[in-house]
Amino acid sequence: MSVKIRLARFGTNKKPFYRIVVTDTRAPRDGRFIEKIGTYDPKQNPPSIHVDKEKATEWLQKGARATTTVAHLLKRAGVNADV
Repeated sequence: MSVKIRLARFGTNKKPFYRIVVTDTRAPRDGRFIEKIGTYDPKQNPPSIHVDKEKATEWLQKGARATTTVAHLLKRAGVNADV
């Protein structure tokens, strides 16, 4: 099973809100996920990023691959996520 850390979109039209989730690569974007490790709200000024750093580091050490967008968000939050 291949695991990724990626964004799941929530919110209404024109008001997106994202959860940073750990999921199986075969699951749909907004579908089933293994664990929620943070949130990202791009509509605030500046955009808010909340990440559980311990969980993110744990999943990355287990071999989960972060998408490029999530890797940049994790880097801004202070988590080392090499892509």
